[in-house]
Amino acid sequence: MWRYALNRPGRVRRFNLLYTKEIGVLPDGLLHSHFSLTEARILYEIAHLRQPTSNRLCKELGLDAGYVSRIVSSFRERGLVSRDIAQADRRQHILSLTPQDRSEFATLDQRSHEETRAKLGQLSVADREELVQSLERVETLLGKRTTESAPFVLRPHSAGDMGWVIERHGVLYAQEYGLDSSFEALVAEIAAQFIRTYDPRREACRIAERNGGRVGSVCLVRKTDAVAQLRLLLVEPSARGLGLGRHLVKECVRFAQNAGYRSITLWTNSFLHAARRIYEETGFRLIEEKPHDSFGKGLLGQTWELALDTSQQIH
Repeated sequence: MWRYALNRPGRVRRFNLLYTKEIGVLPDGLLHSHFSLTEARILYEIAHLRQPTSNRLCKELGLDAGYVSRIVSSFRERGLVSRDIAQADRRQHILSLTPQDRSEFATLDQRSHEETRAKLGQLSVADREELVQSLERVETLLGKRTTESAPFVLRPHSAGDMGWVIERHGVLYAQEYGLDSSFEALVAEIAAQFIRTYDPRREACRIAERNGGRVGSVCLVRKTDAVAQLRLLLVEPSARGLGLGRHLVKECVRFAQNAGYRSITLWTNSFLHAARRIYEETGFRLIEEKPHDSFGKGLLGQTWELALDTSQQIH
């Protein structure tokens, strides 16, 4: 364990070395252009920021003001960037790309897009999905991604989704809570039963997608004619903090309401604090707690219930 901790900086550096090679920043010109990596990034920010100034470039990129000033001055001398006095603060100058540089930047941007697409094309669909989710996780851990940066969508399940649900439950619950493989076996049994007996009129599975990848799931199944059961709620680490879990649960409540159920029940464990907060906020009540030894742990199981407003049911 101690040796692994010592190697963490080395592992990060090894990834950095690989990634800088992959994105083409080692040659003198980025993507075979006459721009350095820093120059290309400054051009990108000028093209995409609203009313970019030198001060804002420094803040966005974490660069020295003198360094940015020299690069911007070089761009102006080469006829790539123009500047105008800001109306709100005449001490500031708004930067913009000249027609010449817009053409050069468009070429560079297209080249970057094509090279990235070619690299992704070498991977399988599953590997591409895993890569995107891993990159999002890196952004989350380094604190550079805003929660509103990309929306998510909910859709019904399709071929292959239940396999993903089983795999991600097995991986995440082992990594985050130390559960053994018997938990994955339980999820597999639940998923298999759902597929075998699925009734679209009274049962539903919703898969959440973000940036083209799966990031969450939930199922609602028939327990009795009057009672539905919520199962397999999962949110990927890369999508946490977006309110996705609440949307998945509310979608199940809406479906159950319209399907004619009188209540929803669910079983969970006390260590799932985020999920429990969602259930409480949605109106579920904790009605039973019972210790059990499962999945290689001593756990406290909980049963929650939500009474549905039958007056809101659609017939």
